Amino acid sequence: MPGPMRKMNNMPKEKLDVKSLKKLAIFCKKYLPFFIIAVIFAIGGAICTIIGPEKVGELTNALKDSVTSPAGVDMDKFVDLCVTLIILFVVGAVVGYISQFIMATVTQKVSKNLRSTINKKISKVPLQYFDTTTKGDLLSRVTNDIDIISQTLGSSTANLVSAFTLFLGVIIKMFISNWVLSLLTIATSLFGFLFMGIILRRSQKYFNRKQVDLGIMDGQIEEVYTNHNLVAAFGGKNYETKKFNKTNNDLYVDNKKSQFLSGMMMPAMGFVGNLSYALIFIDGVALIVNGSTVVTLGTIASFILYARLFSQPLSTFAQSMTSFQQASAASRRVFEFLETEEMESEDEKTKVLTTVKGDVEFKHVNFGYTPDRTIIHDFSVALKSGQKVAIVGPTGAGKTTIVNLLMRFYDCNGDITIDGVSTKDMKRNDVQALFDMILQDTWLFEGTIRENLVFNKENVPDEKLDEVCQAVGLKHFIETLPHGYDTMLNDSLNLSEGQKQQLTIARAMIKDSPLLILDEATSSVDTRTELIIQDAMDNLTKGRTSFVIAHRLSTIRNADIILVMKDGDIVEQGNHQQLLAQNGFYAEIYNSQFATT
Repeated sequence: MPGPMRKMNNMPKEKLDVKSLKKLAIFCKKYLPFFIIAVIFAIGGAICTIIGPEKVGELTNALKDSVTSPAGVDMDKFVDLCVTLIILFVVGAVVGYISQFIMATVTQKVSKNLRSTINKKISKVPLQYFDTTTKGDLLSRVTNDIDIISQTLGSSTANLVSAFTLFLGVIIKMFISNWVLSLLTIATSLFGFLFMGIILRRSQKYFNRKQVDLGIMDGQIEEVYTNHNLVAAFGGKNYETKKFNKTNNDLYVDNKKSQFLSGMMMPAMGFVGNLSYALIFIDGVALIVNGSTVVTLGTIASFILYARLFSQPLSTFAQSMTSFQQASAASRRVFEFLETEEMESEDEKTKVLTTVKGDVEFKHVNFGYTPDRTIIHDFSVALKSGQKVAIVGPTGAGKTTIVNLLMRFYDCNGDITIDGVSTKDMKRNDVQALFDMILQDTWLFEGTIRENLVFNKENVPDEKLDEVCQAVGLKHFIETLPHGYDTMLNDSLNLSEGQKQQLTIARAMIKDSPLLILDEATSSVDTRTELIIQDAMDNLTKGRTSFVIAHRLSTIRNADIILVMKDGDIVEQGNHQQLLAQNGFYAEIYNSQFATT
C-alpha cells in the first residue's frame, strides 16, 4: 500500500525501563497463583540450603570432639547429622526442581499469550502504522523480544526470590553465630554491590540499543532478501552489503559492550566471595588463638559456607539484573506496539448489504496519508451498477489510493456509499467482503494449489476449480502436475510470475464477490496469456461493478467509464472514444503510448 516513507523507532532511554516491567507484571497477573506456588517452593529450597551450613558446623565440632574424647567417635550423632544433611540436600533439590518446572510452564504460557495478543493487535492497528514500521522490526518484536522476555521470566524470577530468601536467611544465621565475622563478610560484599550498581547504569543503554539494532537488521534482511533479484539487477549488492555491515557492526558493538560490562559482574562477585573466605578464616583463627570460646572450628567451617552462600545470591542478583535489563528493553518494544492506537471499535455498526446491486458513489472525498499532505482533493463521482470503471493517470495521481479508500483500508473525509449505504456505517470486514481484489503483486502461501485457490472458502468442488482454471488458462498446466490441485506450492515447483498471477486471478473468480478491483492484474503475463486472462476478466466483470487501475490503456478500451486522474482530482471522465475526441489529458497519455516513429 502506498504511504509515507518508513522510519525507525527513536533510540530508547538508557536507564532500566521499570514501567515496561510493571506492564509485563500486569500482563502476567492471571498467572499469579502459579508464580506464588513457584516462589513458595523456591523459598523452601532456600531454607534447606540455609540450614545446611549449621549442620556442617555441628558435624565438624563432633569430629573435633571425637578426636580429643577418650570414648572416640559418637557414631549415632555422626550418622544422624549425615542423614539430616542428605535429607536437606535432597529436599532442597526436589523443591528447587518443582519451582523451576512451574516457572518454565508459566513462562511458555506467557510467551504464547504475548504472541497471540500481538497477532490480534495487528488486525486492529490502522495501516498507517505499517507505513511507518518495517515488517522486520515488527517480526523482531514477535520473535526476538518475546524470547528474551520468556528467558527472563523462566530463569530469573524464581531465582531472584530464592536468592533474596537465601540472602536474608544467611544474614540472620551469620549474626546468630558471630556478629564480628558477619560484619566482616558484609563489609567485603558492599564493594560488590557498589561495583554492580556502576555496571548496571553503564550497560543498560547498550541492551536497549541492541534490541533496536535487531529490529533494524530484521527489517533490512526482510526487504533485501525478498527482493534479491531486484537488488542484483540494479547492482545494489555492494550498497546493501555496506548498509547491512553498518547495522551488523552497530549490533556487534552494542552487544559486545553490553556483554562485556554485564560479564564483569560474575567475576567481580566471585572475587568478593573468595576474599570473604580468606578474611573469615584469618579472623576466625585469630579469635580462637586469642582464647575465644564463642568461635570454634565448626563456626569457621559453617561461616565459610555461609560466606559462599552470601555471595551466591549477590551473583544471582547481578545475573538477574542483566536479564531484567534485556527484558525491560524487550518489554518496552512489545508493549509499545500493544499500546499503539487502534482503529475505532465497530461493534455498534450493524448495517450489512446482503443483496448488492453495485451502485458506488464518492462524495467530496479528501484524504492524505499524513495530515500535512493531501493526496485526494474533493473527489466526487457516481458510478452505476454493472459498470466497468477504469481509473487512469500518471504515477502518484491517487489511483490506488481511491481503491484503498473504497475498501476502507483507510478512512477519509467525505463519504463513500455502496447502494446508498455509507461504508462508514458498515464494519470494515463486511465492506471488504464485498470485493474481489487482484493486485500487481501476487500473494501465494506454501500449501497446495487447491488451498491457495479456495482460500477462506469451503466445499468448493473440483468442477468449479476446473471451470475457473480453464478460464484463466491454467487447466493444462495443472493437469501436467504430479498431484494436480493437491500439488504443493513451494520453491521446487518454480512457477513463473505469470502463472502466479493466473492463480491469484482464479482465486478471485472463486470468491465471486459482487464488486471487483483489478490493479494492473495482467502486468506480469505475456501477451498471449494476457488475451486469455482478458477474456476471463470480461466474463468476470459482467453483471458486477468493477474498478480497473491500468497503465496500459489498451486493456481498458471497452470500459464503460474512464476516470482520468491527475494530482488527486478527476480531470476528465467518459468512455474511450469520448475522451479521445476531447483531445485532452487522456488523449495525450494514449497517444504517447501508441505513437509511431
